[in-house]
Amino acid sequence: MRTDLADPAVRAALAARLGERYAGRPVVLGPGTLAGWTPWVARLRRLGCRVVVVSTGPGVGDPPPAGSCTVVEVEAPPTRWTTDGLRLHDRLVRTLPASARAAIDAVDPDRRGCWVTSPFVTTDEPIDGRPVTGGRPASYLALEDKSRADAVWFAAGVPHSPSRLLPVDDEAGLADATAELAGPLGTVWSGDGFSGGGDYVRWVRDADDQRTARAFFAQHCTRVRVLPFLDGVPCSIHGLVLPDGTAAFRPVEIAVLRDPAAQAFVYGGLATHWDPPANDRERMRDLVRRVGAHLAAAHGYRGAFGVDGVLTADGFRPTELNSRMSAGLTLLARADPDLFALLQPALVDGVATGLGVADVETLLPLLDAQRHSHAVDLDPGSFVPVDVPAPGPGGRLADVLAALRPDLAAAPDVRRGAVP
Repeated sequence: MRTDLADPAVRAALAARLGERYAGRPVVLGPGTLAGWTPWVARLRRLGCRVVVVSTGPGVGDPPPAGSCTVVEVEAPPTRWTTDGLRLHDRLVRTLPASARAAIDAVDPDRRGCWVTSPFVTTDEPIDGRPVTGGRPASYLALEDKSRADAVWFAAGVPHSPSRLLPVDDEAGLADATAELAGPLGTVWSGDGFSGGGDYVRWVRDADDQRTARAFFAQHCTRVRVLPFLDGVPCSIHGLVLPDGTAAFRPVEIAVLRDPAAQAFVYGGLATHWDPPANDRERMRDLVRRVGAHLAAAHGYRGAFGVDGVLTADGFRPTELNSRMSAGLTLLARADPDLFALLQPALVDGVATGLGVADVETLLPLLDAQRHSHAVDLDPGSFVPVDVPAPGPGGRLADVLAALRPDLAAAPDVRRGAVP
């Protein structure tokens, strides 16, 4: 019998069942800003948990209520780019200072609790004897290496653009690849490893751009992937790998603006007000099912993932894989934050949820009915949320942001009106 997750009572009952494994246990949350963990503190307090937050700073938004948790403050190494900070999460929680470890032990002296972490902490080994949930196995994290994306597209049999992967110090090879792959708007270079918000992505059109990009990537990466510049709407599609297949959700707009003067990209946030043509939506959902089937068969994958790309005049072309519950799915999850927050770690940890593809896809009407946007400060690398007018029905956040910043341009919707 299908589980109808469109029913709020059914979702609440499922969330309660998924929360049972935390009930009454001490739980350590972190690393991250204190405000960022506020929803989890409330969730765990309702389950009767004693909660510790390993905080790297206050963050933006409301902190947990006074007395609801023990706050252990740690100093994260300073970084210029958000991606660099995320890359330090695993090491940070596994090398906590003695004072922080003692504060955690004071709340959980028998070490019978667990950690709930960010997706950038690995779950393969416990931390001070406490199992780790909320993160992901190192093998999943490795799949997010941008240099591995093309192998995934090939294996899954999905349409994708040509690319070249070259050592960062191969000046001649990068120049040749750029000349070979450049379209009217040039090329896009991205570094290896995982990254977010376009930190390690550069718009490259001429020799000066190449010199600037090589200098940047030489400090952060060993290899560079060269792609044609794909004109169209940046967007993502998300799936959830389950025992019987992959549930496919709805597309999410990625508001990436263009700075023509600096020949740079500016990340502005995410939104679900925009809809691609119906045929493209279904092709994107089919793509995510194929990718999910490959991830499950080749890597034993479970849980959420996202595929970022561009809806071009020729259809959706994927550019990168995010092997986690990425920002786009987190935006969709506003439809029921508790359910998604508890379901994702359960799937990654191999907990029997009783859900199949047909069950999870009963959420689609809810996700289509509730439209959301999340805009961020347009200062590169900021990611600080800002209030802007929501797009109208079918509108794009990128257009809203571009209207506020005339020096920046939104990508054109070149697919609209094209032959599906």
